[in-house]
Amino acid sequence: MEPEPEQEINAISLAAYVRLVRSNANFRRLWAAQIVSEIGDWFYSLAIYSLLLEITGQARSVALALVLQVIPQTLFGPLSGIVNDRIRRKRVMIATDLARVVIVFSMLLVRSRAMIWLVYPLLFLESVMWAFFEPARTAVIPNITTSEDLILANTLSSTTWSLNLVAGSALGGIALALLGYNASFVLNALSFLGSAFLLSRMHFEEPHAAAFPKLQVRDLLDYSPLVEGLQYVRRDPRLFAMVLVKTGLAQMGVSWVLFTVMGQRVFPLHSPGIDPQRGGVLGMTMLMGARGIGALFGPLASARWAGHRESRLRLGILLGFLSVGLGYAMLGSAGSLAMASSWVVIAHCGGSTVWVFSTTLLQLNTDDKFRGRVFSAELGLSMLTLAAGAYWSGLLMDRGMAPRAVATTTGLVMLLPAGLWSYAMRLWRSERTLVGKNVVSGNESS
Repeated sequence: MEPEPEQEINAISLAAYVRLVRSNANFRRLWAAQIVSEIGDWFYSLAIYSLLLEITGQARSVALALVLQVIPQTLFGPLSGIVNDRIRRKRVMIATDLARVVIVFSMLLVRSRAMIWLVYPLLFLESVMWAFFEPARTAVIPNITTSEDLILANTLSSTTWSLNLVAGSALGGIALALLGYNASFVLNALSFLGSAFLLSRMHFEEPHAAAFPKLQVRDLLDYSPLVEGLQYVRRDPRLFAMVLVKTGLAQMGVSWVLFTVMGQRVFPLHSPGIDPQRGGVLGMTMLMGARGIGALFGPLASARWAGHRESRLRLGILLGFLSVGLGYAMLGSAGSLAMASSWVVIAHCGGSTVWVFSTTLLQLNTDDKFRGRVFSAELGLSMLTLAAGAYWSGLLMDRGMAPRAVATTTGLVMLLPAGLWSYAMRLWRSERTLVGKNVVSGNESS
């Protein structure tokens, strides 16, 4: 039986978030590692996208960079799932953080137009590490929190991501304008080093790893665990639907390209003493910051409303998709940077709610021994649509489609995942109907 609504509202409060952070040392360290590394990531991303657009002058170069940042999640998702379900996920996170220190420091070699090609393979390698890190991070949260605290942990992680986006975009834009690209790369590399240190201080049980012998190289070529994971998901149509939810968030990929171009060409910040190039960077920074504000307040408000009720988590996903569609459709007709930022906030309130609620539903409904494979598959599929959205938006703008038209089209396209999830919600309604009939039949037979 689901708790009463009044109990839910009381359970999701500021005091509950404070309690989680203060009383749970493992989560506190995981959370601190997220703060450190993600702020560095935003410095890094702004530097990469601005550098590519400045040197090449093409939106496709930014789109290609984003594709190389997300496509490894699809390509390496199966291998990541196998590794994360065979060995301790804490070790996976630390190892990938240390590898990223080396990779990001290597960006300092890009010192001229002739070396710009090096950005792409380094982006790819850094993203391969993230393909192993992120499913591990998501999968360990149920190991270090109670089921009642999952919605708190996921909401706090999401809102932290949003705060990091706001702070990282603002500070990153300022650092980029004042200090240049190399400083952004150094700060990002050091952030991964700090993250690895914090993760090394976590201590918790990982029962999934105890069930297997030591991982051998030949085990990486054995895809029977992958087949087992696919069979596990296919047995439950509702679980299958939950795995596919984030594939509907293609606007996440569109936003990176669209906001970069809109900042430079549609909404540059005009102010005395600021040249057009810096004005474009600051315009992009404000749109990225608006995305972060939306992603911050969306889960905070919606988690308080949903509480621990899975029925509201499912409904929240539908409402989130509709908010994304409305926000992007109206962004296309925004008359000023302030109005554009407002619609971006609304859109990403919805998008972040979809992300948090779908993650929580999967954590609640997935066995620990399959969690690495399930979250790797979910991440890989979502990153595939994200990459497709990024690439096609960049291609369309380079072929003459106005950024405003791309925004409006993105909003209309978001009606598709909203409709599909609305249809999938019938799986839970049919289950309740079946349970009700069984109860009635039992009463009649008695």
